[in-house]
Amino acid sequence: MHQPETVELETGTSPTGSVIWLHGLGADGHDFEPIVPELNLPETLSLRFVFPHAQIRPVTVNGGMEMRAWYDIFSLDRDGPVDEHGIRQSSEVLQQLVAREQDRGIDADNIVLAGFSQGGAIAVHTALRSTTRLGGLMALSTFLPLKDTLQSEVIDNPGARWQGLPVFMAHGSFDPMIPPEFGRQSADLLILSGIEVEWHDYPMAHAVCAEEIADIRTWLLSVYL
Repeated sequence: MHQPETVELETGTSPTGSVIWLHGLGADGHDFEPIVPELNLPETLSLRFVFPHAQIRPVTVNGGMEMRAWYDIFSLDRDGPVDEHGIRQSSEVLQQLVAREQDRGIDADNIVLAGFSQGGAIAVHTALRSTTRLGGLMALSTFLPLKDTLQSEVIDNPGARWQGLPVFMAHGSFDPMIPPEFGRQSADLLILSGIEVEWHDYPMAHAVCAEEIADIRTWLLSVYL
């Protein structure tokens, strides 16, 4: 499986941590690139932000139109069929990117997986199943995919290193794309399973706002400093 092309931005020389940040449906790796300077991270914290491009594939709910997507969307029905193969395939790609950062000298516990919307679903799925202890998980305007496998593949899996994983989840209270209750219910399920989640909601739609960026900055500083 080929690694995706990436957009990369370093906040200083010789980065000691990496944030691998996945975009949403139809966007690309440049989507969240402008947020990095807005985080206003201290000069003493040198991070590498890695923004991969999802592969181009037909998306069923969009009439089969081809676009960048981490997996297909068969239905907008909450209980409809899910592209499990696509989710697991993109999760493998993300795991390869984690391994690449390790090869570049970044310790696994200094690697944060992040994502927005569809990309957030892949970040959640992957971080919870990681066999190495990661630095954190940041899930924006998203949800827990394949929730029926959470117990067997995460909670009861002795190889999964989710214990103590810092998790930041945020959602817009007016989100028309992924209803806020989807995000909140996903967070509640994780909390009930013993996973600590820092939850935020903001008066916005399917987007990112200035207050959220400020909270992301605070959370990243808590992870890295």
